[in-house]
Amino acid sequence: MKKLITALVLATASAMTIPALAGYKVIDVKNGGTITGKVKFTGKDPAPVVYKVTKDTSTCGTDSRTIDFVDVKDGALRNAVVFLEKVKAGKKFEKIDNKVNQKGCEFTPYMSVMTNNAQFEAVNSDPVLHNIHTYEIMGRAKKTVMNVSQPKQGAVTKKKIKLKRGAGMKLECDAHDFMHGFVFVAKNPYYAIVSEDGTYSIKDVPPGKYKIKAWHGTLGEQKAKVDVKAGETAHIDFTYKGK
Repeated sequence: MKKLITALVLATASAMTIPALAGYKVIDVKNGGTITGKVKFTGKDPAPVVYKVTKDTSTCGTDSRTIDFVDVKDGALRNAVVFLEKVKAGKKFEKIDNKVNQKGCEFTPYMSVMTNNAQFEAVNSDPVLHNIHTYEIMGRAKKTVMNVSQPKQGAVTKKKIKLKRGAGMKLECDAHDFMHGFVFVAKNPYYAIVSEDGTYSIKDVPPGKYKIKAWHGTLGEQKAKVDVKAGETAHIDFTYKGK
């Protein structure tokens, strides 16, 4: 299931300025630096998971459902996000709410972005029961954030999302085991969704030393350190390895 993440985010997110969030301070960034790089994948690419659809087939379809949790093309890992951790001050931070639709027994978009302390909205557009269950991903552990039954078509559930440890959420439906999705939850404006070729760019970074991470909903996080100098570009790549 290949997704053009950037287009999906633009289609589902609404933005407004956040004056302050969790101690983050907006400053005038003069002569900031840029971080670029690529998120790669080497080794054997895990095969997509194939689910058998046996329930609510008039809505969900009678064919099997295939989900490519590890989407790799030409050595590039898609559906990944690169971000700076624990940034105290920097450029304007935009608030992004998130809306996920359940239609045809599928989460749309499959992968999206929102900001911490913003609103997550789940819509059931199907004439069957869905039970949206979201989890904060914390390494190999996960913690329930929302678990709501939506038995009627047109049901809408809204919840303010505040993650403390994790960088993102996993979306599942307790009524349909073949429904899956992911949401990256940004805690500062210094993040970038990788492009289709796995590349990313984070701009207007105040000069300094930072911890930088790559996040993937299935494969987890990788971390590195980066030294950003005024007006210059630092290059950091991440490589995930298959078995």
